[in-house]
Amino acid sequence: KDDLVQKNYKLALQECYVQNTAREYAKIYAAEAEPLEGFGEVPEIIPIFLVHRPANNIPYATVEEELIGEFVKYSVRDGKEVNFLRRDSEAGQKCCTFQHWVYEKTNGSLLVTDLQGVGMKLTDVGIATLAKGYKGFKGNCSISFIEQFRALHQCNKYCEMLGLKSLRSTHQKQRKPTSTKSKTLPNSPTIKKTVPKKAREPRDFISSEH
Repeated sequence: KDDLVQKNYKLALQECYVQNTAREYAKIYAAEAEPLEGFGEVPEIIPIFLVHRPANNIPYATVEEELIGEFVKYSVRDGKEVNFLRRDSEAGQKCCTFQHWVYEKTNGSLLVTDLQGVGMKLTDVGIATLAKGYKGFKGNCSISFIEQFRALHQCNKYCEMLGLKSLRSTHQKQRKPTSTKSKTLPNSPTIKKTVPKKAREPRDFISSEH
């Protein structure tokens, strides 16, 4: 079982690493956006912590703040699902602007994706990077998510307030035929979810799909 325990540890550690890295980007985004007149509240990615439970069959897990309320996916992993709450809500628009901001700040090398949560508090996010990574960091999502974001992102008023450049002209220049595979996502744009304030076992370790 040593191999399984080691795999469990690596998956839980990666979950913490990805979410807390995205959290640091969100802090910088907030520092730039909050002073702008009319921008208002900025989404926050909550911290996640690694815990060790020696007596448990799955000894390594993660724990985070309890979120209670309507749980919404504001940006999907591969960009194919149209989420009207994302497009029409303030939180959804600001999440998409955050993605655009990160993409521009990293010169298209990194994208925070799978933004979801309750109101302005987000959790369980993903990061996609180019194959070579970005400044030594490699994400946990496919590079295709970056390509699809570049092709499908529609700027909103918050993108304009931050002075972000439209991706439309850039995509037209770089567009090439691609064939990608992505995971099937829930058809419903919203689900109700309560994240209890207790240990959360890494999904990849306990899921039969991985």
